[in-house]
Amino acid sequence: MDNNILILSEGMHSSIQDLGRKGYRSYGVPISGAMDKYSFILANKLLNNDENAPALEMTSIGPKIMFEDHSLIVLTGADMSPLLNGSSIKMNHVYEVKTSDVLSFGSIVSGVRSYLGVKGGFMTENKLNSYSYYEGVTAKEKIQKGDRLKIASYDRSLEVSSSKIKVKSSHFDLRKLEVTKGPEYNRLTKKHRELLFSKRFKIGGMNNRMGYQLNNKFLPLKDAEIITSTTIPGTVQLTPSGTLIILMRDCPTTGGYPRILQLTDIAINQLAQKKENDVFKFDLESSFDFLGRLVNRFKD
Repeated sequence: MDNNILILSEGMHSSIQDLGRKGYRSYGVPISGAMDKYSFILANKLLNNDENAPALEMTSIGPKIMFEDHSLIVLTGADMSPLLNGSSIKMNHVYEVKTSDVLSFGSIVSGVRSYLGVKGGFMTENKLNSYSYYEGVTAKEKIQKGDRLKIASYDRSLEVSSSKIKVKSSHFDLRKLEVTKGPEYNRLTKKHRELLFSKRFKIGGMNNRMGYQLNNKFLPLKDAEIITSTTIPGTVQLTPSGTLIILMRDCPTTGGYPRILQLTDIAINQLAQKKENDVFKFDLESSFDFLGRLVNRFKD
């Protein structure tokens, strides 16, 4: 018999995600994957899962879930006031759940996106070497009421983990996002650059897994057209009207607007936990820090 969880209510926008669909951008398929990779990987580390084990990403309003078998679970990322059978439970803390236990959520305390990890991960549809939901690739783009999601079998003879960790509040309330120079950065004038790193930018209402549009109007470029070129998550585009758009995990693989900045992956994770009307500044990463990141990335 399959191990499942039953979705009693879907919340706002919840979807299965892993670390993304790699190797298919040449076919126009976005990378997708967890918006906040830090919180996603943390969930799997606390459960002693493979760090790419699929988890449930939940946005702003959590779903209501019934477990149809035993498992171990953990919640990371945004604090949505989680409840297990009506009693409050802690974030970043592993719990054992039993058949018919119900997980629900209250009001959001901090952040935007929360992750439900289960022991062994979710065993849902795998398309193009990834479990990440994406419309047009997977059958669904988000979970719905009545869905049954298969999860890995749990060996109850295993000792229940007591893993827990305290996450720094700066992950959710940091007001500076670290960036590097984009391919078209050199098209910016001195005035553009001064404004770019002195101005406080506000997140607009158009923000989702594809991208975040900023409310503030910026100085448009005189020569705003470029040949359609590669874009990746974290690319900051400047439109002809002076609107800044930050591309996120479900972003298209190409675009025609100047790419003036590029968020670091840490900054993408932090932006994923911000909501409409939150403000921040861009912080240009030094060459020393950039080289340090590259060295750490390729260490054994």
